[in-house]
Amino acid sequence: MSSEKMVRAAFGNNNVDTCARVCHSPTGYGLSQTFGTSAGTQDFKSVAKSDVIVVIGANPTDGHPVFASRMKRRLREGAKLVVIDPRRIDLVRSPHVEASYHLQLAPGTNVAVVNAFAHVVVTEGLVDSDFVAERCEGYEQWAEFIARPEHSPEAVEEITGVPASELREAARLYATGGNGAIYYGLGVTEHSQGSTMVMGMANLAMATGNIGRDGVGINPLRGQNNVQGSCDMGSFPHEFPGYRHVSDDTVRGVYETLWGRALEAEPGGLRIPNMFDAAVDGSFKALFVQGEDIAQSDPNTKHVTAALKSLDLLVVQDLFINETAKLAHVLLPGTSFLEKDGTFINAERRINRVRPIMAPRTGKHEWEIVCEIAQAMGYPMTYDHSSEIMDEIAITTPTFSGVSFKMLDEKGSVQWPCNANAPQGTPIMHVDGFVRGKGRFVETDYIPTSERSTRRFPLILTTGRILSQYNVGAQTRRTANVAWHPEDLLELHPHDAEVRGIKDGDEVALASRVGETHLHARIDDRMPVGVVYTTFHHPVTGANVVTTDNSDWATNCPEYKVTAVQVRLKKAAERHESSVASERLPALAQD
Repeated sequence: MSSEKMVRAAFGNNNVDTCARVCHSPTGYGLSQTFGTSAGTQDFKSVAKSDVIVVIGANPTDGHPVFASRMKRRLREGAKLVVIDPRRIDLVRSPHVEASYHLQLAPGTNVAVVNAFAHVVVTEGLVDSDFVAERCEGYEQWAEFIARPEHSPEAVEEITGVPASELREAARLYATGGNGAIYYGLGVTEHSQGSTMVMGMANLAMATGNIGRDGVGINPLRGQNNVQGSCDMGSFPHEFPGYRHVSDDTVRGVYETLWGRALEAEPGGLRIPNMFDAAVDGSFKALFVQGEDIAQSDPNTKHVTAALKSLDLLVVQDLFINETAKLAHVLLPGTSFLEKDGTFINAERRINRVRPIMAPRTGKHEWEIVCEIAQAMGYPMTYDHSSEIMDEIAITTPTFSGVSFKMLDEKGSVQWPCNANAPQGTPIMHVDGFVRGKGRFVETDYIPTSERSTRRFPLILTTGRILSQYNVGAQTRRTANVAWHPEDLLELHPHDAEVRGIKDGDEVALASRVGETHLHARIDDRMPVGVVYTTFHHPVTGANVVTTDNSDWATNCPEYKVTAVQVRLKKAAERHESSVASERLPALAQD
C-alpha cells in the first residue's frame, strides 16, 4: 500500500505494477468479469468437502505443498481426481493417490478442453438449471455457443491430443460426482488465452452449480506468499485497493482527499512489459523495483536486460544482490518476514499478521524508506507505525473496513471481505449471490497461440517449479536445498532424446527465436513426445533467456508455458558408471 501511494501521489502517475502481472493477472480479470471480484472462492479447508477435484495446470505437491497435503488427505478418503496437464505430475499416481483421469493436453489448448467439458455438460443435460436460473445471466446465449459441434470432445481431440472418450467421462464425473472443485495454477494463466481460460472455468462452475458452498469453487493456487495482497492493494495501473477503477471519480476522490493530491484519472499507466518497451525506446527514464528479480523472472531476458540498462536510474530494494540488483544504480536494503510488522494475504484471501522477532538489521522498515523517498520528492508521506497503514486501508477500502491490527491480534486472521456485513470475514465467497449481482456467462472462443512449433523449432517448451527451490531461488539457493536441485534440468521424452542422439546427463543447447541457453538433459517420459520441460530457479541456466514476449490478450501475462524451441547435443556426458551415479543423485532425490 505504501509503495502504491508513493507512485500515485509522489511520482504523480499510475505506472505501478506487480509480480502478479507475470502469474495470476488473468485470474483477476477473468473472475472479475464473471463473478465480480478478483480472487478465489474458497478457504483451503473447503477441499475436505470436495467429492471431485479437478487440478488444471498446477503441480500442488511441488508448488503448493501445504495445501497439497490437505488435498491428498481428501483423495485418500475417496474423493475423485482429474488432472489436466501436459506433464505427468506426481498426483497422477503416487502412494495411495491415483487420478481417475489424466488429460494430457497439448500446451496452449486449455480453452479448447474447458469448452469441450462445458459442451458435454450442456448437450447431455447436466446443467444445474435451478442454480443458473436463480443466480446467473447470459446463459442462453452462452449455451447456444458452447453447444456448437466445434466444441465437442470429438471435434477438439485433434487439437488437444486428449481422447474424446476420456474427456467426456471426466466432464461427466465433474458434473455429476457431487461437490466439484477446480484448483488451478500458472499452467492456466501463463498463456495467450489465460484470461479466456479463467472465464471458461467460471462458466463451467456456474453451469454445474459448483459455487457458493464448501467443497466446490474456482481456486487459484497463488505462487507467492503475499501476491494476493499485492493485487488487493491496487498494485496495477488501473486499480486502487479493492479492485476499484482509477477512473471512478467517487473512489479517486476518496484518495485525493486523504492523500492531499490530485491523482491521475486515466488508467493508462504502464504495465511491466510496457515499461521495458518504453525504456528501450528512451521515453521511460527511471524504475523503482521492490522485492522482485525481474531480470531473472520475466520473459525474454535479453530484452529485459536491455531495458534495465537503458534507464537513467534503476533503484532496487531487496534482501540480496540478485540479477536485477546487479544492474541497479542504487541498492536499498529490504527486510525479511522475520523483521516485518504488517500483514500478508494468501491465496484464500486470508489476512495474516506478520510480527517481527527482531528489529530490521538495516535500521529501517521498507515502508519507512518509501516514505523518505516520497518526502525527498516533495510529498509529505509519514506514518508513526505500520498499523496506521492498515488503518488507512480500512478507511478507504470497503472490503477491508473491519480490519485492524488490534482485530487481527485478537482473532488471529480473517478472510476478506471483512466489514460491517461480514465482521468475522468471509471464508466462502458468493454464498447467496455473486459480488456483481448475478454470475455472468461469457463466450470463450478458442484462438490458437501464435507461438507454434516449426521445422526450425519443432518442440514446445513449458516451465514449472520444483519442491526444493522457490521461484528464482534468491533465498533457497543459499540453503542446503541445493543438494536436491543444484541446477535446472531439461526433461525430454525418450523419443525426442533418441532422435537427437541425447542421453541422460548430456549437456544440451536449448534455443528459441529469442535466445539460447545450456542445460543438462534428463530423459523422462513424464512429458509427451514433442514437449520439453524445465524449471527456472537458477540464473546460470536462465530459462527465461528463451521464453518470448507473447502474452495474454487481456492482461499481458507472459506466455511462459508455450515456447517453440529446438534442442541439440552440446556435450556428451562422461559414461563412467560412478560419475553417472553421482550426477543422478540430486535428480533421484526429487523422486
